[in-house]
Amino acid sequence: MELDPQACYRALVTHDARFDGAFFVGVKTTGIYCRTVCRAKTPRADRCTFYPTAAAAERAGYRPCLRCRPELAPGHSPVDAVGRLARALMSRIEDGALRDGSVDDLAASLGVSGRHLRRVSLAELGVTPIELAQTHRLLTAKRLLTDTAMTVADVAFASGFSSLSRFNTLFRERYRLSPTDLRRRRGGAPSMIVTEIGYVPPYDWEALLVFDGTRVWDGVERVDGDRYLRTVRVGPCTGWVGVSPVAGRHALGVEMSASLAPAFLAVVAGVKRVCDTAVDPEPIARHLGPLAAGNPGLRVPGAFEPFEIAVRAVLGQQVSIAGATTLAARLLALAGEPIETPHEGLSRLSPTPEAIARLTPEGLAGSLRVPLSRARALHALSAAVAEGRIVLRPGVEVASTIAALKALSGIGEWTAQYIALRGLSWPDAFPASDLGIVKALGGEKEALRVAEAWRPWRAYAAMHIWTPAK
Repeated sequence: MELDPQACYRALVTHDARFDGAFFVGVKTTGIYCRTVCRAKTPRADRCTFYPTAAAAERAGYRPCLRCRPELAPGHSPVDAVGRLARALMSRIEDGALRDGSVDDLAASLGVSGRHLRRVSLAELGVTPIELAQTHRLLTAKRLLTDTAMTVADVAFASGFSSLSRFNTLFRERYRLSPTDLRRRRGGAPSMIVTEIGYVPPYDWEALLVFDGTRVWDGVERVDGDRYLRTVRVGPCTGWVGVSPVAGRHALGVEMSASLAPAFLAVVAGVKRVCDTAVDPEPIARHLGPLAAGNPGLRVPGAFEPFEIAVRAVLGQQVSIAGATTLAARLLALAGEPIETPHEGLSRLSPTPEAIARLTPEGLAGSLRVPLSRARALHALSAAVAEGRIVLRPGVEVASTIAALKALSGIGEWTAQYIALRGLSWPDAFPASDLGIVKALGGEKEALRVAEAWRPWRAYAAMHIWTPAK
């Protein structure tokens, strides 16, 4: 990605937080790279070089600033600055995609060749997928070493390294100090892990909590004041996560149970999706114009587990939000797994596709007290996901996934678009037949016509329509 050095330097001089994570500055005289918001003395322009990603800065020989901590910057460049494939690559690497698999395996899951993925990565991100993954692992390790009392060995494995010796060697080579030199020493075993996720302001956290709070899955989720809490399952790891804003900083504070340490990468990636932290809201608000003028910081609440959103979408067909919440509570009692947490009201893990698929449509209809047709739709969806015939995760090919969902009996356009909007984090999803959208825009056909001007941000347009004006 080409960067304009003069424009980048102006942003650096002003410490404009809107550019935090959009690019990084390497300082030739110190060999360190920083975020635009770093409060260290601003270097002269002729001493600065600019890079689109932290990985590109490290490839050029720079090491991360210990003051502004690049690992806490928003996770991506602005959404409109890189292509869909590059964004999907970064998202999947954040999920730990290259921890066990190869670049060719990752490319195949994204529907391209390994050669093409490497070419796109170099062209748009300035590094290869392996270099991107390596930098992400090291920055994750740096974060864990700084913010937790995990042992160095646990940090290495939680960050995605399969070898402790390889981790120690690479850390010394890249950062010129050993992990133990950076280690913040604490006594006793940690009861939880604390970290932060940066975002580009403005950010309407209150609106996100209101949206989630009215749709909370009792037992799995809870909104407590300005804090969002939920139970989590990542592979064999289970536990809980809490998220709340950090006073005085453009960041969300994240707490997670120590039991989730081995899945740290995936948990942080899930929180980013739930809270939609990777987006730069300014160009979206500018594109949506008057619709977003009153609340440019509105985000699209995503999904920690996309299958949850799919289940809720099916249960929400032709019923109110409160009615769908009641049905979800019945399903949780039927197929959710109990879990112990220190938080009142967090007592179960959401049902897996396999757990629901093991039930019969007739049994689901009777237990949930829903029409048999809806129970069959829920069962068919669960079986398709459990068997891998439908893959629900951000980064998949959206059009084909929507088509596969609609091919299932009982799943129509509204359900598929809602799943794409929240479960797949697709910014152009638009459930035009939604009752609130139909009322606001004067019918489904008129909604589709009007929404054409909002592409490729129709999901954000939908959120503005759903959110009461302040």
